[in-house]
Amino acid sequence: MSSYLLSQCLVTVAIVLDLCSFQCRQRHWVLRCLCLSTLLTAIHFALLGHWTGALLMALACVRFAVSLVTTRPFWCWVFLLLTLPLTLLSWAGLPSLLSATGSALQTLSAFQRDDKRLRLGMIAGISFWLAHNIVIGSPMAIAMESLFITSNLIGLWRFHRPASFSVFRRKSPTLAPPSE
Repeated sequence: MSSYLLSQCLVTVAIVLDLCSFQCRQRHWVLRCLCLSTLLTAIHFALLGHWTGALLMALACVRFAVSLVTTRPFWCWVFLLLTLPLTLLSWAGLPSLLSATGSALQTLSAFQRDDKRLRLGMIAGISFWLAHNIVIGSPMAIAMESLFITSNLIGLWRFHRPASFSVFRRKSPTLAPPSE
C-alpha cells in the first residue's frame, strides 16, 4: 500500500471519530474522540510530507488529552506558545500559516469549560484547517474538515437551540391584554 493511500485510509477513520465527537453532549467524550482523530490526522500529514500539519496535529492530540483533565489557562498558554516554534521549524508558507491559525483557535476552544464555546471556537479553527487542506490538495482531509464543520453545526443546533424552537410543534401566539 502506498503512503498516499495509507494516509487517506487513516484520515477516513479520523472522519468517523470527528463525526462522532460533536454528536456527544459531554465535553469529555468530544475531547476523547478529537484526541484519537488528531493522532490519526497527524500521521496522515506526516505520510504526505506536510510537516507543519503533522506537528500541529500531534500537538493537538496532546492538547486534547491535557484539556480532558484541566481547563487551566496556564495549559492553554503552553499549547499556544508551542504552536509558534513548531510552525517556524516546519515553515512551508501559506499551508503553515493556515494550520497555525487553525491550531491556535482550536487551542483556545479546547480549554473552554462550556461545550457551546468549545463548539463555536472549533468551527473557527476548522475553517483554517479546511483552507489548509485545500491548499495542500488532500481530498479526504478536505472531506474530513467539511464533515467536521457540518457535524459540529448539527451538534450545536441539537444541544443549544433556543428552547422555544421546535420542529415538531407550533406554539400558537398568545394574546396579552392591552396595557393601559
